[in-house]
Amino acid sequence: MSLTRVRFCAEADTRLRLLRARTGLSANLLCRFGFSLSLAEPGAPDPAQYPEDSPREIERGTLVGRYDALIIALLRQRCLADQLPTYGDAFDAQLHAHMNRGVLLLYQRAKSLPDLCALASGEG
Repeated sequence: MSLTRVRFCAEADTRLRLLRARTGLSANLLCRFGFSLSLAEPGAPDPAQYPEDSPREIERGTLVGRYDALIIALLRQRCLADQLPTYGDAFDAQLHAHMNRGVLLLYQRAKSLPDLCALASGEG
């Protein structure tokens, strides 16, 4: 994977700020949580729906931390299931799309830290 930074769409940027205020969690943790939600959603996200039109940009190392290999493996498995490329620009675009879609999904489902806990335990 050649992607070193993920830039967010304006809507995801706004939602991340609101989620951070609601939960007290950092953007990178919220993005990881959202990424998981996006992977669980049916259908591949369309990268064109998430234009890189905000100033928010997070370095991949900060975004995924020590879980880089795990995140890439999960994404690769999802791309295989969706019959999408598992390398190159198309693969990078899927990481970008899943991160953005995930933030938007998380915003819809979690209004507070207890909501995140419920989602994590499978109750939400």
